[in-house]
Amino acid sequence: MKLIIQIPCYNEAQSLPQTVADLPTHVPGIACIETLVVDDGSTDGTADVARSLGITHIVKHRQNMGLARAFQTGLDAALRLGADIIVNTDADNQYPGRYIPELVAPVLAGKADIVIANRQIERIEHFSPIKKLLQKLGSWTVRTVSGTDVPDAVSGFRAYTRDTALRLHILTNFSYTLDTIIQAGKQGLIIESIPVETNGPIRPSRLQRSMGHFIKAQASTILRLYAFYEPLRTFSYIALPFILSGLVLWGRFFYTYLTGATNQFIQSVTIGTGLLLVGLFIFLFGVQADITSKHRQMTQETLYRLKKLELEQTQTEDSR
Repeated sequence: MKLIIQIPCYNEAQSLPQTVADLPTHVPGIACIETLVVDDGSTDGTADVARSLGITHIVKHRQNMGLARAFQTGLDAALRLGADIIVNTDADNQYPGRYIPELVAPVLAGKADIVIANRQIERIEHFSPIKKLLQKLGSWTVRTVSGTDVPDAVSGFRAYTRDTALRLHILTNFSYTLDTIIQAGKQGLIIESIPVETNGPIRPSRLQRSMGHFIKAQASTILRLYAFYEPLRTFSYIALPFILSGLVLWGRFFYTYLTGATNQFIQSVTIGTGLLLVGLFIFLFGVQADITSKHRQMTQETLYRLKKLELEQTQTEDSR
C-alpha cells in the first residue's frame, strides 16, 4: 500500500517546516509513505523550502489558482504517482500529523471511501461562539443536502481511497471541502469521521477573508451543487410558489363565480394564468435539467473509467 500525503500551499514557507516535521514516518498497513506539495503560485520560496525539507514530489502552479484547484491538482498528481491512499492536510499545521494512522485505518479496513477529521468545533478555544454556531449550521446544511452524516463538513484533513479520488471532479473554485462531500453523498460513497484535536492558529486564514465572505461563498457553493445534482427538485421548489399563487387566484375567481358574483375578481383569471404559466415553464426547465443531469452522470462514469484505464496503462508501462 502506498500513501501520499498532499499539502496544498500558498506562501507557506514559514509554516511548512513545522507541518512536515509533524508527519508520521510509519503507518501500520502502509508500505510506502511519500509527500506531495502543491505550490499554488507562492512568491515566498515555498517550493525551495519544500525541497530543503526532502518533500518527495513538488507540483507548481504558475499563478495562484485557489485552494480548490490546488486540491484537484494534488489528487491528479497523487494518482499518477501510484497512490493507493491520499491524505490531504493543511500547510498551516492546523491538523496534527499523529492522527494520520487513525485517519487511514477505516480505509485500510475497507470500511470507508473517505475519512474526514472531526475537529470537534465546540472544543476549539479560538473560535468565537458565532463562528461555532455558523460552522455547526453549515455542517448540518451539508448533511441535509448530501444525505451524509459528516459532523465537520469544512475540515480539510481527509483520507481518500484511490478509486474515490478517480471519481471526484471539483466543480467549484472556492473550496473543495463541501464539493467533495456532496459529490460523495450523491454517488453513494461511504464517509466516516474520526475526532481529532487541532493546533492553535499561527496565521490568519487566507480562505476566510471575513465572516460575511465565508458565509456567502459557502452558501453559494451549497446551492449551486444542490441544483447541479438535484435539478428537478430545485426547479420544483422555485416553481411551487408561482403555481400555488396562480391556483389561489383561480380559486378566488371560481368561488365568486359559483356564488353568483360574476363580475368580481375577473383580473384573478389573467394574473393567475400568468403565474401558472411561469410556474409551469420553471418546472419544465427542471425536467430538461434533470434529463441533462442523467447524461452528466453517464459522462462522469465514462470519465472515471477512462481515467482508471489511463492510469492502469501508465503503471503497466512504468513497470516494464
